[in-house]
Amino acid sequence: MTLTTLKHNIPLSELDAWGTVADLGSQILEGEVRAFGKMTFGAPTDPVSSAYFGTTQGKFRMVYPFAEHATVVTGEVRLTDESTGQSTHYKAGDSWFVTKGTPVLWEVLTESFVKHYFAVV
Repeated sequence: MTLTTLKHNIPLSELDAWGTVADLGSQILEGEVRAFGKMTFGAPTDPVSSAYFGTTQGKFRMVYPFAEHATVVTGEVRLTDESTGQSTHYKAGDSWFVTKGTPVLWEVLTESFVKHYFAVV
């Protein structure tokens, strides 16, 4: 058994470069939006996984390919559920749950943003 303590205020420099969010299936609307991550359990293709995921500032749209629980550890983001129009501003310590198939508009409001997530395909 492994116990992983989540870190706060993680800079993108502590994560691995994953390209841009477009390389991960999102549509970039503003900025370059580079993506970074570090797995804490499993692999991105596993049915259950967790990781730190971060981006540079910008705006992008994605349809969630999995169900996710996430907690912001660095920065601020505004997420809009495009199926309902509901928009919420999240900052360090805030969490959300999103179901697979939900279209979400991401607005990274700070220079960088990092969350820790738990995903189930």
